Amino acid sequence: MHDGTAAEARHRYSLRRLTSAVVLCLAVLATLAAAHAGDMTKPRRIVSIHACADQLLLALADREQIVALSPYATDERLSFLADRARDYRIASGSAEETLQMQPDLVLAGRFTKASTRAILKRQGLHVETLAPVRTLADSIAQIRQIAGLIGQPERGEALIARIEKAADALHGRFAARHATALLLQRRGYVTGRNSLVGDILRLAGIENVADFGPRPGGQISLEAVLTARPDILIVAKAGPDASDQGVALLSHPALTRLYPPSRRLILPERLTVCGGPALPLALDHIGGEAERVLAPRGQ
Repeated sequence: MHDGTAAEARHRYSLRRLTSAVVLCLAVLATLAAAHAGDMTKPRRIVSIHACADQLLLALADREQIVALSPYATDERLSFLADRARDYRIASGSAEETLQMQPDLVLAGRFTKASTRAILKRQGLHVETLAPVRTLADSIAQIRQIAGLIGQPERGEALIARIEKAADALHGRFAARHATALLLQRRGYVTGRNSLVGDILRLAGIENVADFGPRPGGQISLEAVLTARPDILIVAKAGPDASDQGVALLSHPALTRLYPPSRRLILPERLTVCGGPALPLALDHIGGEAERVLAPRGQ
Protein backbone atom coordinates (compact mmCIF):
# COMPACT_ATOMS: atom_id res chain seq x y z
CA MET A 1 0.00 0.00 0.00
CA HIS A 2 2.74 2.39 0.96
CA ASP A 3 4.76 1.66 -2.20
CA GLY A 4 1.61 2.01 -4.32
CA THR A 5 0.73 5.33 -2.75
CA ALA A 6 4.26 6.66 -3.27
CA ALA A 7 4.29 5.54 -6.88
CA GLU A 8 0.92 7.17 -7.41
CA ALA A 9 2.17 10.43 -5.90
CA ARG A 10 5.25 10.37 -8.10
CA HIS A 11 3.04 9.77 -11.11
CA ARG A 12 0.75 12.69 -10.23
CA TYR A 13 3.79 14.94 -9.66
CA SER A 14 5.24 13.92 -13.04
CA LEU A 15 1.92 14.67 -14.71
CA ARG A 16 1.76 18.10 -13.05
CA ARG A 17 5.30 18.89 -14.20
CA LEU A 18 4.51 17.71 -17.70
CA THR A 19 1.31 19.74 -17.76
CA SER A 20 3.15 22.84 -16.52
CA ALA A 21 5.84 22.34 -19.15
CA VAL A 22 3.23 21.99 -21.88
CA VAL A 23 1.37 25.09 -20.69
CA LEU A 24 4.64 27.04 -20.59
CA CYS A 25 5.58 25.88 -24.07
CA LEU A 26 2.16 26.83 -25.41
CA ALA A 27 2.46 30.27 -23.79
CA VAL A 28 5.90 30.80 -25.29
CA LEU A 29 4.68 29.68 -28.69
CA ALA A 30 1.67 32.01 -28.46
CA THR A 31 3.95 34.92 -27.54
CA LEU A 32 6.32 34.14 -30.40
CA ALA A 33 3.40 33.80 -32.80
CA ALA A 34 1.97 37.17 -31.71
CA ALA A 35 5.37 38.81 -32.06
CA HIS A 36 5.82 37.20 -35.47
CA ALA A 37 2.38 38.36 -36.56
CA GLY A 38 3.24 41.86 -35.37
CA ASP A 39 6.50 41.78 -37.28
CA MET A 40 4.69 40.58 -40.38
CA THR A 41 2.38 43.61 -40.28
CA LYS A 42 5.28 46.07 -39.97
CA PRO A 43 6.40 47.71 -43.20
CA ARG A 44 9.74 46.13 -44.08
CA ARG A 45 10.84 48.46 -46.88
CA ILE A 46 10.15 52.14 -46.18
CA VAL A 47 11.25 54.98 -48.44
CA SER A 48 11.03 58.63 -47.39
CA ILE A 49 10.76 61.34 -50.03
CA HIS A 50 10.09 64.10 -47.51
CA ALA A 51 12.48 65.93 -45.16
CA CYS A 52 10.31 65.68 -42.04
CA ALA A 53 9.50 62.04 -42.69
CA ASP A 54 13.27 61.42 -42.70
CA GLN A 55 13.49 62.65 -39.13
CA LEU A 56 10.60 60.53 -37.91
CA LEU A 57 11.95 57.39 -39.54
CA LEU A 58 15.44 57.89 -38.14
CA ALA A 59 13.99 58.37 -34.65
CA LEU A 60 11.35 55.63 -34.67
CA ALA A 61 12.04 52.88 -37.21
CA ASP A 62 14.29 49.85 -37.02
CA ARG A 63 17.40 50.32 -39.11
CA GLU A 64 16.49 47.46 -41.44
CA GLN A 65 13.06 49.00 -42.15
CA ILE A 66 14.60 52.07 -43.84
CA VAL A 67 15.46 51.58 -47.51
CA ALA A 68 16.17 55.21 -48.41
CA LEU A 69 15.81 58.80 -47.27
CA SER A 70 15.20 62.07 -49.10
CA PRO A 71 17.97 64.33 -50.50
CA TYR A 72 17.50 66.69 -47.53
CA ALA A 73 18.27 64.06 -44.89
CA THR A 74 22.00 64.89 -44.74
CA ASP A 75 21.62 68.69 -45.00
CA GLU A 76 23.03 69.90 -41.66
CA ARG A 77 21.20 73.22 -41.96
CA LEU A 78 17.77 71.60 -42.18
CA SER A 79 18.10 68.07 -40.83
CA PHE A 80 18.31 67.53 -37.09
CA LEU A 81 19.59 63.97 -37.57
CA ALA A 82 21.91 64.66 -40.52
CA ASP A 83 24.83 62.73 -38.99
CA ARG A 84 22.73 59.61 -38.51
CA ALA A 85 21.25 59.93 -42.01
CA ARG A 86 24.67 59.49 -43.63
CA ASP A 87 24.53 55.78 -42.83
CA TYR A 88 21.55 55.31 -45.16
CA ARG A 89 20.91 55.43 -48.88
CA ILE A 90 19.96 58.91 -50.06
CA ALA A 91 17.60 58.78 -53.03
CA SER A 92 16.48 61.46 -55.48
CA GLY A 93 12.82 61.19 -54.52
CA SER A 94 11.75 60.59 -58.13
CA ALA A 95 8.92 58.20 -58.88
CA GLU A 96 11.16 56.07 -61.09
CA GLU A 97 13.85 55.51 -58.47
CA THR A 98 11.31 54.96 -55.72
CA LEU A 99 9.54 52.26 -57.74
CA GLN A 100 12.84 50.50 -58.41
CA MET A 101 13.41 50.13 -54.65
CA GLN A 102 10.11 48.20 -54.29
CA PRO A 103 8.99 49.76 -51.01
CA ASP A 104 5.92 48.62 -49.12
CA LEU A 105 5.50 52.13 -47.65
CA VAL A 106 6.41 55.58 -49.00
CA LEU A 107 6.34 58.63 -46.75
CA ALA A 108 5.72 61.92 -48.55
CA GLY A 109 4.60 65.45 -47.69
CA ARG A 110 1.85 67.78 -48.86
CA PHE A 111 4.46 69.71 -50.86
CA THR A 112 6.00 66.63 -52.45
CA LYS A 113 5.26 66.73 -56.18
CA ALA A 114 1.66 65.71 -56.71
CA SER A 115 2.63 63.93 -59.94
CA THR A 116 5.18 61.79 -58.09
CA ARG A 117 2.65 60.77 -55.45
CA ALA A 118 0.05 60.03 -58.12
CA ILE A 119 2.40 57.76 -60.08
CA LEU A 120 3.37 55.80 -56.98
CA LYS A 121 -0.25 55.33 -55.96
CA ARG A 122 -1.22 54.19 -59.47
CA GLN A 123 1.45 51.52 -59.18
CA GLY A 124 -0.24 50.22 -56.05
CA LEU A 125 2.20 51.56 -53.45
CA HIS A 126 1.04 52.70 -50.02
CA VAL A 127 1.88 56.41 -49.98
CA GLU A 128 1.36 58.19 -46.66
CA THR A 129 1.27 61.99 -46.96
CA LEU A 130 2.35 63.96 -43.90
CA ALA A 131 0.51 67.19 -43.16
CA PRO A 132 2.48 70.33 -42.23
CA VAL A 133 3.08 70.67 -38.49
CA ARG A 134 1.93 74.04 -37.09
CA THR A 135 1.72 73.27 -33.34
CA LEU A 136 3.22 70.97 -30.73
CA ALA A 137 -0.09 69.12 -30.69
CA ASP A 138 0.18 68.60 -34.47
CA SER A 139 3.65 67.14 -34.05
CA ILE A 140 2.59 64.81 -31.24
CA ALA A 141 -0.33 63.55 -33.35
CA GLN A 142 1.99 63.00 -36.31
CA ILE A 143 4.53 61.08 -34.22
CA ARG A 144 1.75 58.82 -32.96
CA GLN A 145 0.44 58.37 -36.52
CA ILE A 146 3.79 57.37 -38.02
CA ALA A 147 4.91 55.29 -35.04
CA GLY A 148 1.71 53.25 -35.32
CA LEU A 149 2.00 52.96 -39.09
CA ILE A 150 5.53 51.54 -38.96
CA GLY A 151 4.82 49.25 -36.02
CA GLN A 152 6.78 51.18 -33.37
CA PRO A 153 4.12 52.68 -31.04
CA GLU A 154 6.26 52.36 -27.89
CA ARG A 155 9.05 54.45 -29.41
CA GLY A 156 6.51 57.03 -30.46
CA GLU A 157 5.10 57.33 -26.95
CA ALA A 158 8.60 57.59 -25.46
CA LEU A 159 9.42 60.50 -27.80
CA ILE A 160 6.10 62.18 -27.01
CA ALA A 161 6.82 61.89 -23.29
CA ARG A 162 10.17 63.68 -23.75
CA ILE A 163 8.51 66.46 -25.76
CA GLU A 164 5.77 66.98 -23.19
CA LYS A 165 8.28 67.05 -20.34
CA ALA A 166 10.39 69.70 -22.13
CA ALA A 167 7.27 71.74 -22.99
CA ASP A 168 6.07 71.70 -19.37
CA ALA A 169 9.52 72.79 -18.17
CA LEU A 170 9.64 75.69 -20.66
CA HIS A 171 6.18 76.91 -19.76
CA GLY A 172 6.95 76.61 -16.06
CA ARG A 173 10.03 78.82 -16.41
CA PHE A 174 8.55 81.59 -18.51
CA ALA A 175 4.75 81.60 -18.16
CA ALA A 176 4.79 84.90 -16.25
CA ARG A 177 7.07 86.73 -18.69
CA HIS A 178 5.88 88.78 -21.61
CA ALA A 179 7.93 89.87 -24.62
CA THR A 180 7.48 90.31 -28.36
CA ALA A 181 9.63 88.87 -31.11
CA LEU A 182 10.05 88.62 -34.86
CA LEU A 183 11.61 85.57 -36.51
CA LEU A 184 13.51 86.95 -39.51
CA GLN A 185 15.13 84.72 -42.14
CA ARG A 186 16.77 85.02 -45.54
CA ARG A 187 15.37 87.54 -48.02
CA GLY A 188 13.07 89.08 -45.44
CA TYR A 189 11.03 85.93 -44.88
CA VAL A 190 9.27 86.06 -41.53
CA THR A 191 7.77 83.07 -39.72
CA GLY A 192 4.30 83.97 -38.46
CA ARG A 193 2.19 83.12 -35.44
CA ASN A 194 0.48 80.19 -37.16
CA SER A 195 3.60 78.04 -37.06
CA LEU A 196 5.41 75.53 -34.88
CA VAL A 197 7.88 78.21 -33.76
CA GLY A 198 5.04 80.57 -32.90
CA ASP A 199 3.43 77.89 -30.75
CA ILE A 200 6.70 77.14 -28.91
CA LEU A 201 7.44 80.83 -28.33
CA ARG A 202 4.09 81.27 -26.57
CA LEU A 203 5.19 78.69 -24.02
CA ALA A 204 8.18 80.92 -23.28
CA GLY A 205 5.99 84.00 -22.79
CA ILE A 206 7.05 85.43 -26.17
CA GLU A 207 4.47 86.68 -28.65
CA ASN A 208 5.32 86.62 -32.34
CA VAL A 209 4.31 90.00 -33.79
CA ALA A 210 4.08 88.67 -37.35
CA ASP A 211 0.53 87.71 -38.24
CA PHE A 212 -0.13 86.23 -41.66
CA GLY A 213 -3.50 84.73 -40.82
CA PRO A 214 -3.70 81.03 -41.70
CA ARG A 215 -0.35 81.13 -43.52
CA PRO A 216 2.80 80.11 -41.58
CA GLY A 217 4.76 83.12 -42.82
CA GLY A 218 5.63 85.55 -45.59
CA GLN A 219 8.06 88.23 -46.72
CA ILE A 220 8.21 91.74 -45.27
CA SER A 221 10.40 94.79 -45.86
CA LEU A 222 13.13 96.21 -43.64
CA GLU A 223 10.84 99.18 -42.96
CA ALA A 224 8.13 96.84 -41.69
CA VAL A 225 10.60 95.17 -39.30
CA LEU A 226 11.68 98.55 -37.92
CA THR A 227 8.08 99.69 -37.60
CA ALA A 228 7.03 96.55 -35.71
CA ARG A 229 9.82 97.15 -33.14
CA PRO A 230 9.66 93.76 -31.37
CA ASP A 231 11.60 93.36 -28.11
CA ILE A 232 13.87 90.73 -29.65
CA LEU A 233 14.83 89.46 -33.09
CA ILE A 234 15.04 85.72 -33.71
CA VAL A 235 17.67 84.65 -36.25
CA ALA A 236 19.28 81.37 -37.32
CA LYS A 237 22.90 82.38 -36.70
CA ALA A 238 24.86 84.54 -34.29
CA GLY A 239 26.85 87.49 -35.61
CA PRO A 240 26.63 89.41 -38.91
CA ASP A 241 26.58 87.35 -42.08
CA ALA A 242 26.41 89.10 -45.45
CA SER A 243 27.82 86.22 -47.49
CA ASP A 244 25.06 86.59 -50.09
CA GLN A 245 22.10 88.79 -50.95
CA GLY A 246 19.72 86.47 -49.13
CA VAL A 247 21.22 87.12 -45.71
CA ALA A 248 22.49 90.66 -46.29
CA LEU A 249 19.28 92.11 -44.83
CA LEU A 250 20.12 90.63 -41.42
CA SER A 251 23.33 92.68 -41.34
CA HIS A 252 21.74 95.99 -42.29
CA PRO A 253 23.10 98.81 -40.05
CA ALA A 254 19.60 99.76 -38.89
CA LEU A 255 18.99 96.23 -37.63
CA THR A 256 22.43 95.72 -36.09
CA ARG A 257 22.07 99.00 -34.20
CA LEU A 258 18.58 98.24 -32.91
CA TYR A 259 19.22 94.52 -32.35
CA PRO A 260 22.73 93.83 -31.08
CA PRO A 261 23.61 90.24 -30.01
CA SER A 262 22.03 90.82 -26.60
CA ARG A 263 18.64 91.29 -28.30
CA ARG A 264 18.93 88.44 -30.81
CA LEU A 265 17.64 85.00 -29.92
CA ILE A 266 19.59 82.41 -31.92
CA LEU A 267 17.45 79.55 -33.22
CA PRO A 268 19.08 77.16 -35.75
CA GLU A 269 16.65 76.17 -38.48
CA ARG A 270 17.23 72.44 -38.02
CA LEU A 271 15.54 72.59 -34.60
CA THR A 272 12.15 73.78 -35.86
CA VAL A 273 11.92 73.05 -39.60
CA CYS A 274 10.16 69.82 -38.62
CA GLY A 275 8.49 68.55 -35.50
CA GLY A 276 9.42 65.18 -34.08
CA PRO A 277 12.79 64.26 -32.57
CA ALA A 278 14.21 67.81 -32.65
CA LEU A 279 11.54 69.18 -30.33
CA PRO A 280 12.94 68.25 -26.89
CA LEU A 281 16.21 70.03 -27.74
CA ALA A 282 14.37 72.89 -29.48
CA LEU A 283 12.31 73.56 -26.35
CA ASP A 284 15.36 73.42 -24.09
CA HIS A 285 17.36 75.63 -26.46
CA ILE A 286 14.67 78.29 -26.69
CA GLY A 287 14.46 78.31 -22.90
CA GLY A 288 18.19 78.93 -22.57
CA GLU A 289 18.20 81.63 -25.24
CA ALA A 290 15.13 83.33 -23.74
CA GLU A 291 16.91 83.42 -20.41
CA ARG A 292 19.92 85.07 -22.06
CA VAL A 293 18.10 87.78 -23.99
CA LEU A 294 15.24 88.51 -21.62
CA ALA A 295 16.74 88.24 -18.13
CA PRO A 296 19.04 91.26 -18.51
CA ARG A 297 16.02 93.33 -19.60
CA GLY A 298 14.07 92.38 -16.50
CA GLN A 299 11.38 90.59 -18.49
